[in-house]
Amino acid sequence: MNYDLLFALTLFAFVSSATPGPNNLMLMASGANFGFRRTIPHMFGIGLGFAFMIFCVGVGLMQIFDRFPILHTVLKVVSVVYLLWLAWKIANSAAPEGEVNTSAKPFTFLQAALFQWVNPKAWTMALTAITVYAEDQSARSVFIVALAFGVVNFPSVSIWTVLGQQLARFLTSTARLRTFNWSMAGLLILSLYPIFLT
Repeated sequence: MNYDLLFALTLFAFVSSATPGPNNLMLMASGANFGFRRTIPHMFGIGLGFAFMIFCVGVGLMQIFDRFPILHTVLKVVSVVYLLWLAWKIANSAAPEGEVNTSAKPFTFLQAALFQWVNPKAWTMALTAITVYAEDQSARSVFIVALAFGVVNFPSVSIWTVLGQQLARFLTSTARLRTFNWSMAGLLILSLYPIFLT
């Protein structure tokens, strides 16, 4: 891969990873509710899980979806149902005044990695990255694309976790935290709109 293409790939990886989407909205909510340190496994799960997903898409998964178009529909339905469930969990993660919500926990590494497979934005990013930046669709080219995302992703998503953590200073009452969580849940549902355009 030449330097110009690598630079363009890195820029695409940063911009697409740092812009709003389900991953970043969930990280901001996690940063606000659980803090930066407890959200680190979630961040690493996104970075490494997405890099692995790109590699799988690039070395053959894309051809399977082309051969069996019904899988696109199945993926859409699963994505919508799962994201609606996550939105409900986020919306209801604030404990009543004076109580601690012991059932609310940040995403684990594995949960965040597996989430990439039902994240509509992740699929769009992966397909675009492979189509545009994997020069010859070889395993080596696909690996370079996946590696670029793996390296760039953590600093990109950290921004959202820090933003959430800083917002926690304002979210000092249950009412404010509940309003924030419901807002994040609403935005997460809103992020589903690309599914209904395809």
